[in-house]
Amino acid sequence: MSTPTQTATARLRAYYAALRNGEPLSPFFAEDASIVKYGITEKLCGYEEIEAGLREQTASTEDWSVESHDLRVTASGEHAWFADDVRMAWTDTRRDRAFDFETRWSGTLERRAPDDQAAQWVFVGMHVSAIPDTDLAE
Repeated sequence: MSTPTQTATARLRAYYAALRNGEPLSPFFAEDASIVKYGITEKLCGYEEIEAGLREQTASTEDWSVESHDLRVTASGEHAWFADDVRMAWTDTRRDRAFDFETRWSGTLERRAPDDQAAQWVFVGMHVSAIPDTDLAE
């Protein structure tokens, strides 16, 4: 039998795979008006805004590479938190421009059982930030 930490980790890896494969990402988020997702360039508040933002992202990008380098997940009860260093690269098809970033991810998941379905982990908060190309300490 899998532990909560193992199932939360599997859910994060499934999110990375869905991102790589151009699959819908909104099912990974809680359908809740209070959740927030910070991306490299945007802040999305509430499920509806997150769903619309991710749908637009999926429609306008391709050739995703998502490489997890230091995934750390801890779960306790119905909640889990995570952090990871992730290299992300993709092509923006509308601008015909490639992007490649070293990023840091952190967030919180909650295990929920919507409408008589089996409980699954969903994001209730996510923050993705890019690591600057220059040394800010200089």
